[in-house]
Amino acid sequence: MEGGRSEIAVIPSCYEEAVVDYVDYSLLDISDAAAVDAWFAEHGPYDLVVNCAAVTNVDGCESDEEGAYRVNALGAENMAKAARACGAKIVHVSTDYVFPGTDPEPRCEDDPTGPISAYGRTKLAGEQLVQAACPCSFIVRTAWLYGYVGRNFVKTMMRLAREHGAISVVGDQYGNPTSANDLAHEILAIAATENYGVYHCTNEGTCSWFDFASAVVDGAGILCEKESLTSAEYKARFPQSADRPAYSSLRNKRLEDTIGNDMRPWRDALATYLDNLDELGD
Repeated sequence: MEGGRSEIAVIPSCYEEAVVDYVDYSLLDISDAAAVDAWFAEHGPYDLVVNCAAVTNVDGCESDEEGAYRVNALGAENMAKAARACGAKIVHVSTDYVFPGTDPEPRCEDDPTGPISAYGRTKLAGEQLVQAACPCSFIVRTAWLYGYVGRNFVKTMMRLAREHGAISVVGDQYGNPTSANDLAHEILAIAATENYGVYHCTNEGTCSWFDFASAVVDGAGILCEKESLTSAEYKARFPQSADRPAYSSLRNKRLEDTIGNDMRPWRDALATYLDNLDELGD
C-alpha cells in the first residue's frame, strides 16, 4: 500500500527478499568508468542492475549534447560493462524520444527510430551501447514519467494552477503518461525473465500534453483557466526550446508477446497517484 489505494500487484517472488542497493548521481558519476568500476568492486557483485541515470532536460541537451552523450550514452555503456563483468542482468531505461513522431500510430519496439532532438539521439546511442556491452540487457522505453519523489509534470501543473489560476500547455503533441510505480513493477517482471531485448512500457492510452494537464488539475480539484497551445505557438514563446515528437505514443507489444501487458490505463494510474499524493501531503 502507498497512501489510499493499493498499487498494482505483488512483485516477482525472486525479488521478494532482494537486498536493494542504490546510489544517486551526487555520489557516483556514471560517465566516469573508473568510478563505476570502483563502486561495483566495493558494493557488488549484483544480480540485477537498473540504470535510471540520465540527463533528461530536453532543452538543456540541445545546448550541451556532448555532456548529455557522456551520461546518456557513455555512462550507460559503463554501467552495462560493469554489469556484465559481475554476471548481472541490466535494465536500461530509455525514452519515446528515440522516435521522430511523424507517424500518428503507436510505435512498436521494432519500428525504425529517428530522434529529432539531442536528448533522443543520446538516449538512442545509449540503447545501442548497452546492448553491445552486455548480452543480458533489457532496454525499457517509457514516456511522460511522473512519480512521488522529485519534480515532474504533474506536480508542476498543480503548482502553476494554484499559483496563477491558469495553465498553458501544448495540445498537438501526443504520448503516454506513465506512473513511475507502474513502470517499476513492470521492470521487475521483465527482469525476472531471460527475454532480453527492447521493450515499450507505458501506461495504456494516448493523449496530448493538454489532455494530461487538464486531467491533473481536474483530478486534483483545482479550478483554473486552461489554454491549449500549438507547438508553433509554444516555440514562438520559447524559441530556444528543443523540437519534440508530435506523436510519440508507444505500444507495449513485446510485453503483450512475452510476459503479458499489465500496464494500467493512464487515467487510472493518475487517479491512484493523486489520491496517494494527497495523503502523503505533497
